[in-house]
Amino acid sequence: MSKSPLPSKRVILLNKPFQVLSQFSPHEGKTTLAEFIEQPGIYPAGRLDFDSEGLLLLTGDGQLQHRLTDPRHKLPKTYWAQVEGEVSQQALQRLQTGVVLKDGKTKPARAVAIPEPHRLWQRNPPIRYRANIPTTWIELTITEGRNRQVRRMTAAVGYPTLRLIRCAIGPWSIGNLQPGEHREDTVPHDLLQSSGSKTARTSPRRGRYYQRSRAR
Repeated sequence: MSKSPLPSKRVILLNKPFQVLSQFSPHEGKTTLAEFIEQPGIYPAGRLDFDSEGLLLLTGDGQLQHRLTDPRHKLPKTYWAQVEGEVSQQALQRLQTGVVLKDGKTKPARAVAIPEPHRLWQRNPPIRYRANIPTTWIELTITEGRNRQVRRMTAAVGYPTLRLIRCAIGPWSIGNLQPGEHREDTVPHDLLQSSGSKTARTSPRRGRYYQRSRAR
């Protein structure tokens, strides 16, 4: 039995597993979102890299999709990054004030060292540890959406990212979702108002933007 279309005032929250493309169409034998969601007429609102994990929003409302992905609205995104080495306060301060990348200086961000997240799941396959080098977890919140931005930011301050998980987007958090699990949620009123603007699209974008997983 086919599922009904997703109501326009709701979104799907998916915990995208590691090495899954943020698209529904088949692509060179790689795992896609079609393995986890059968809802018709929905598309990702944003992107998440093939080798990153965590929260991905999906909607069938083109205006809402535009609102969630338009960088002018600065919807914050929060990540857990496991990096190589013991992160210094100086490095955290650089992340907070902005670091210079090849495409310019990043905007101010929230960056703090945290313990390993308590609800963290095992990644398959796991990261490659080096016994003589410790790792640190950083919680990083950004308002930009540059290509692989978080990984480039941590590398720029001397701490390569080993594992990257997006745990929140705006008002939505990953909660207790396990990899591959999803749930529906409501859209806050302020986002619904913004998504009704005349400049917003009326149907979800389906072009190459979602045919490749280019995210952080």
